[in-house]
Amino acid sequence: MPSEHPEAEIWLGAHPGDPATLGSGSSAHSLLGAIDGDPSGQLGSRTAEQFGGRLPFLLKLLAADEPLSLQAHPSSAQAAEGYARENSAHLPIDSSVRNYKDASHKPELIVALTEFHALAGFRCPRRTVEFIDALGVDALAGYRSLLADQPDDAGLRTVFTSWITLPGPALDALLPLVADGCVRYLSTLAHTDGGEFVAEARTLLELGESYPGDAGVLAALLLNRVTLSPGQGLYLDAGNLHAYLSGTGVEIMANSDNVLRGGLTPKHVDVPELLRVLDFEPSEVRVLDPTVASPAVPVLYDTPASEFALTRSVLPSGTSVELDSDGPQILLCTSGRVALEDKQSELVLEQGAAVWLAASDPAVTVTAESGDAEVFRATVGLADFR
Repeated sequence: MPSEHPEAEIWLGAHPGDPATLGSGSSAHSLLGAIDGDPSGQLGSRTAEQFGGRLPFLLKLLAADEPLSLQAHPSSAQAAEGYARENSAHLPIDSSVRNYKDASHKPELIVALTEFHALAGFRCPRRTVEFIDALGVDALAGYRSLLADQPDDAGLRTVFTSWITLPGPALDALLPLVADGCVRYLSTLAHTDGGEFVAEARTLLELGESYPGDAGVLAALLLNRVTLSPGQGLYLDAGNLHAYLSGTGVEIMANSDNVLRGGLTPKHVDVPELLRVLDFEPSEVRVLDPTVASPAVPVLYDTPASEFALTRSVLPSGTSVELDSDGPQILLCTSGRVALEDKQSELVLEQGAAVWLAASDPAVTVTAESGDAEVFRATVGLADFR
């Protein structure tokens, strides 16, 4: 239910931690309960069988007014093993030091509604060496040499592990020197290299201000800095170290709450477990930017996830898009106002409203009623898009 305070996340789905509510007033009931009562009718027999009677995806509205925690998610095998291990240790499911709340992996996709800023994945070590050179911090020279001599996943693992395990006094001494290097770069050197690392330097300063003494600030020096324009997306697979910095977006993920944190948070950080799941392979960021060919054709953000798929429709006033009824789906209106019609009924969605469509519901037509409308559609990854 909405609170009287600003919300960073709104969950739309059937996660046991915060299931969505269907209807309102005296007729309100839990989506999780509805699915448990009729998994085949709500999910469709194929989805119910493949995912054990659970809705496999979770849709979120995310508003990051300040940097969120540095984190990664486990693979399916890692999640299953970790969940079984913590169960065997009789660690309560709601314990603040528990890492695995379920046995599922958690691939995720974020699509920007506003300009959206993030850190995602380890940058090519040679580029990080150039960034360290630009900062001119003598105390980073040893780490710089290590990355220069071993510009691969092993070098990144060594440097990251060194930084994330630095004793408090060493960290307190190093972080101000890095901040000074960022200030110096932004005030002078950025003018000589075309501002190549301006966004990265500013991010380090902002993180240091928000999280003084946090090893995650150093870790951010190793990561790709990403800016998404509205409509662009970013897919994050298992082991990808990331942090959302600012902006509003629509996020879809496997229906899991397994998070390994690495810093930028007062919450539990389990360094050995984080190191076990991280993927240190350096990579370029692949921004998903599907082209809207026609208002009548939803654009798909193509990911390898079988648990979910996300499409976006941008509808000028008066235009419509037809949506099939193959499997469960959640529709979310993020701009304008739309009318949903089937052969028997009509429902109006205002900006910010969402609707659950069970697999047994008929196909619907979505029509923009007020100005240009934007509608996101979450389905199972095996659904047939038309």
